[in-house]
Amino acid sequence: MLSGPNLDRLGRRQPEVYGTTTLAQIHERLSAAARELGVQLICRQSNHEGQLIDWINSADDDGVSGIVINPGALTHTSYALYDSLAGAAQPAVEVHLTNPEAREPFRHKSCVAPACVGRVCGFGADSYLLALRGLVDRLRAPR
Repeated sequence: MLSGPNLDRLGRRQPEVYGTTTLAQIHERLSAAARELGVQLICRQSNHEGQLIDWINSADDDGVSGIVINPGALTHTSYALYDSLAGAAQPAVEVHLTNPEAREPFRHKSCVAPACVGRVCGFGADSYLLALRGLVDRLRAPR
């Protein structure tokens, strides 16, 4: 689970838009869901694009099977994140608390979506749980 810029401020930053649930609370819920699903979960957050790219690029070496990512505002600007996700051996799911298409026009375009196998948005903190479950189901599906 990778979270981008400003997501460390969840619960305090614009609660009328993003709700009052903190990123730590989301990570706790995800960890509980991961245990129920029988998978290991690593949760990371950075306000720095390069750090997110480094984590994506090292996923193979770190034994990571899949990536759930909320790139924050980098969703709409980062072709570098797109390149990293597109080049990763692992499937990725893009996740957002809100529905970007229902917000300001600049949020309607995702640079990373074409490199992801799926996208979950608009369900608040539950978006993360849905994304994790969807990714695990995809990884377990017969090929």
